[in-house]
Amino acid sequence: MALATFAAGCFWGVQARFAALEGVIETAVGYMGGTLPEPSYPEVCTGRTGHAEVVQVEFDPARISYEALLQCFWQSHDPTTLNRQGPDIGTQYRSAIFYHNDEQKNLAEQSRAECEALGCFARPIVTEMTAASEFWRAEEYHQHYLAKRGL
Repeated sequence: MALATFAAGCFWGVQARFAALEGVIETAVGYMGGTLPEPSYPEVCTGRTGHAEVVQVEFDPARISYEALLQCFWQSHDPTTLNRQGPDIGTQYRSAIFYHNDEQKNLAEQSRAECEALGCFARPIVTEMTAASEFWRAEEYHQHYLAKRGL
């Protein structure tokens, strides 16, 4: 099993997209990239903790590749808007790939370069690429939020 962590705006819809992929074992929503230990949702929402809303994906590399996860990531949001996805504004909604090793870093950089070269988006990609740090699991009511509501 392996881990991948992505920030693509509000984590509810992003979690649902990754959870639906064949080869994904488990997903969890939470916070990464900030300075406050054990942040709460209200604290992250202030934008002052430095955390992004993230989805951590546990996957089986024999069944789904990291490249396929990257493809889902690019298709799940607009990576050209800085600190914003739809109506959600703030650094907690930034586009980011938190890589867990050098291979993931290289693959993410290659994937971004390919998207830019192919003109996948009308504007430049602003996705942050940062080494994964402590993952703080979000409150239970956020986990699989859309699925719990039949969406």
